Amino acid sequence: MSTTRNPRTPDAPSAVPQARGGGDTRAGRRVRQVRELGILLALVLLIAVTTAVNPGFLAAQSVRDLLLGATLLTILAVGQSLVLITRNVDLSVGSVMGLSAFAVGTLFVAFPGLPAPVVALAGVAVGTVCGVVNGVLVAAARVPALVVTLGTLYMFRGIDFWWASGRQINAADMPDGFLGLGRVTLLGVPLPAVVALLVVLAAGWYLRNYRSGRELYAVGSEPQAARLSGIPVDRRVFVPFVVNGALAGLAGVLYAARFGTLDATVGTGMELEVVAAAVVGGVAIFGGSGTVYGAALGALLLSTIDAALPMLRVDSFWQQAVVGLLILVSIGLDRLLAVRTARRLRGGGSRGA
Repeated sequence: MSTTRNPRTPDAPSAVPQARGGGDTRAGRRVRQVRELGILLALVLLIAVTTAVNPGFLAAQSVRDLLLGATLLTILAVGQSLVLITRNVDLSVGSVMGLSAFAVGTLFVAFPGLPAPVVALAGVAVGTVCGVVNGVLVAAARVPALVVTLGTLYMFRGIDFWWASGRQINAADMPDGFLGLGRVTLLGVPLPAVVALLVVLAAGWYLRNYRSGRELYAVGSEPQAARLSGIPVDRRVFVPFVVNGALAGLAGVLYAARFGTLDATVGTGMELEVVAAAVVGGVAIFGGSGTVYGAALGALLLSTIDAALPMLRVDSFWQQAVVGLLILVSIGLDRLLAVRTARRLRGGGSRGA
C-alpha cells in the first residue's frame, strides 16, 4: 500500500508518517536551517547597514525599543504559525488582541483594587474564548478558516466598538504596578521580551518533542492521509486556534501594560502583519512546514525594518513595499523548495524500485 506524500512534508521535523525514514527528515532539517539562516543573515545585514549610516541605531535605548516593538508581533506570530502549520489561517488576531486589551483596561476601571495578575488572566481568558469560537467553527462545523476568521475579525472588532462606545482608557486608570511591567528588565532585557522568548521556546519544544505537536505537520501536509492514519484531525485543528486566541489575549495584556492608552482601534490591521511575519519566517502558507523559531525571526526582521528604514530616510511607502516583496519572495522560495524536494523524492523512489 502506497501513501501519497505532500512535497512539503519533509520540511516538518519528524513528520508523521515517515515513509522514507531519516533521509527525508535530515533533508527537511537542512532546508529549514537554510531558511532560518537566510533570515538571520538578512537581519544582521540590515542592522549593519543601518548602524553604519546611523551609529545610534544600536544604542541601548534603541535596542530596548526594538525588542519591545517586536514583542507583540513575535507572540502573535507564534500562535499564527501553529494555525498555519495545520493548513489554516486566523485573520482575527488583531481584533482579539484589541478586545483583550480593552477588557483589561475596563476591569481596572470597574474594580480598581483587583490584583494585576487576576486582570492579566482575565485578558488571556477573553482571547481564549475568542479562539474557542474560531476553533469550533473551523474544526467542528468544517467552515473554511479564511471565511470564519474574516467574519470573527469584524465580529470581535464590532464587540470592541460597542463595548468602548467611543470611550478611551488612559494610563491614569490603571495601577502603576501593572504599567511598570513594560519598563521592568531582566538582565537588561525588557520583561515583555523575556515573555515572548519563553513563548517561542515553549511552542518550539512542544512541536518538536510531543507527538501531538508533530501531528500538526502531518495534518497540514495531507489532512486525508493524517485522518486515515488515525490522527484526530479535528482536535488537532481545534487546539491551535485556542492557543492562538490565548496568545492574542496575552499580547493584549502586554499592550495595555506598555502603552496604557486603550480604545476600540487597538490591533487594527495587525493580522496582516502577523501573517507576514510567519510567512517571511518560513512557515508555509499552505501548511505542513515551518517553525516558530523562523516565525520569531520573521517578526524580529519586520520590526527591525520598521525601525531601520526611517533612519535610512526611506519613505514609509517603501517600508510597506519591502514587506510585500519579502512575502512574495518567501512564498516563491517555499514553492521552489517544494518542487525540488518533490523531484528528489521521485528520484529516490525510482532508485529504490
